[in-house]
Amino acid sequence: MTDFNPADRIQDLQYFGEFGGVNPSISDSSTYTFLSAKTMFDTFEGNAEGCYLYSRHSSPSNLYLDKALAAMEGTESANVAASGMGAITPTLLQLCGNGDHIVSSRTIYGGTYAFLKNFAPRMGVKTTFVDITKLDVVEAAITPNTKVLYCETVSNPLLEVADIASLAKIAKKHNLKLVVDNTFSPLSVAPAKLGADIVIHSLTKYINGSSDTVGGVVCASQEFINDLKNVNNGASMLLGPTMDSLRSASVMKNLRTLHIRMKQHSHNAQYLAEKFEADGIKTVYPGLKSHPSHEIYKTMINPEYGFGGMMTIDVGSLDKANELMELMQERNLGYLAVSLGFYKTLFSAPGTSTSSEIPLDEQKEMGLTDGLIRFSIGLDNDIERTYTMMKNCMKELSILN
Repeated sequence: MTDFNPADRIQDLQYFGEFGGVNPSISDSSTYTFLSAKTMFDTFEGNAEGCYLYSRHSSPSNLYLDKALAAMEGTESANVAASGMGAITPTLLQLCGNGDHIVSSRTIYGGTYAFLKNFAPRMGVKTTFVDITKLDVVEAAITPNTKVLYCETVSNPLLEVADIASLAKIAKKHNLKLVVDNTFSPLSVAPAKLGADIVIHSLTKYINGSSDTVGGVVCASQEFINDLKNVNNGASMLLGPTMDSLRSASVMKNLRTLHIRMKQHSHNAQYLAEKFEADGIKTVYPGLKSHPSHEIYKTMINPEYGFGGMMTIDVGSLDKANELMELMQERNLGYLAVSLGFYKTLFSAPGTSTSSEIPLDEQKEMGLTDGLIRFSIGLDNDIERTYTMMKNCMKELSILN
């Protein structure tokens, strides 16, 4: 992906505030006035460029962020939402209805899994969960009713890598929409450039980066974004997962430092993963040669941004995992908390947190073990010092000798 640099696309955007400010003005209004009734009618019908009716439909602040995120992903358009799930669920409901079928990766965010497994069937939408790394299994799961192929670029929490270019070929062959959640790998991977039809992010994570808000985005063609926002049958319009203008402005400011942060997240994670693996800890990180999809992922990423900030280790049991996380938090190495993309390292046992919606037998089948700890590696300036302190914690608990 060296011919497409998303950070340059963001850098090239230039907005001016109402009074010449270097930040765009925040549209802190829920409704907008008109000089004529005709303009109001045209705006409601979507035929008045630059005019706004009601902030659930759109607002200037949201459209600024839409444009920036579309530029980042290389899509025609985008639509921000009040949460990651507020982006995922309307997208799938816009694409699927009663009697339709989805083929999804088995290792996905727990909320997405729960929606597909427990909620979507109430509307007649069924899902088959597969090992997304086995392309023959993926293709075999497709039926005449299949409408969507769904995956995460790097899966939560097992860090399996989806071969997006190959999945895109399968999707095109069967006339499906390939929907990719790219939350774990912003800037590193541009799924739309690899053939994905729709790219989703939880803005809560790396893109915002300060763990002070929730948000989501759908990046896609102008046609699909228009469908989502259609006042008569658009899922985003009618379900109402609207992002607040103040939050849009906040995320927009943080987006400008994403390239710096991703480089440091990736640098630190690569260092720790190599060290832990050398120490004999079972470590999963896409930047390690031992990762089953390391070579594929190398061909997918923009190398400037590395292999990302997410890694897992397995310490053998849930008790050991909890002891280690509590001790690391006590030593100020990070927080025992869900989510990712914060400046401090975050760690959790996904089987009892972010993936708890997945039944225990299915967790075991997919390799989600009790002793697994998921790390979102922070922006530590001296990662060698961090490693030494983490290793000392492991020694104290006899995880390492």
